[in-house]
Amino acid sequence: MTGPVTIKICGVRDSAAARAAAEAGVDALGFVFAESPRRVTPDEARRIAGDLPPEIECVAVFRSADVDEVRRVLDVFPADRVQTEPTPALLAGPFADRLLPVLHDDGTLGDQAAALATHGPVLLEAAGRGGRGIRPDWNRAAALAARRPLVLAGGLDAGNVRAALRRVRPVGVDVSSGVEHSPGRKSAARIAAFVAAVRNHTLEEA
Repeated sequence: MTGPVTIKICGVRDSAAARAAAEAGVDALGFVFAESPRRVTPDEARRIAGDLPPEIECVAVFRSADVDEVRRVLDVFPADRVQTEPTPALLAGPFADRLLPVLHDDGTLGDQAAALATHGPVLLEAAGRGGRGIRPDWNRAAALAARRPLVLAGGLDAGNVRAALRRVRPVGVDVSSGVEHSPGRKSAARIAAFVAAVRNHTLEEA
């Protein structure tokens, strides 16, 4: 593994969680605009993000969004990245340079990856929707990460993330339910523990 692993906390709903993540040293925060206990409005996301240090990347998270849906959100909340399942329209559209495509670990994973052969980093999560604490198969994730930059999501927490990093060797990790004390409610202590586990692994690998 080369370089530090980036850490994204997804599903941030309030300023307290955002501050805890910033103080712990995360690289990115995800704001969910799909149906979810973690859903926020564009105005809420803009308000929360306004208090963040500029080096923290803000990610607008969608589920199978179209260009118009993304545009409506970004008109209010100018996110650094857009995370969603890719479509030809999104890949060729005005947000293509900000797109973090989401792949799902299902029977079509190979086809999904092949369709993005010329794209940069991708995010892999379990089949179905994210945010449920279900992890993709780490062996398949490792095979994909050997071929392209991969952000690993799904089922991660402070107790297993170091094992995931050793097995998969992703460029980044994404956590949501694994740092919560109840659905949609982030725990500052769990965020800090997760970040410490990732950073300690990176130091061991250096």
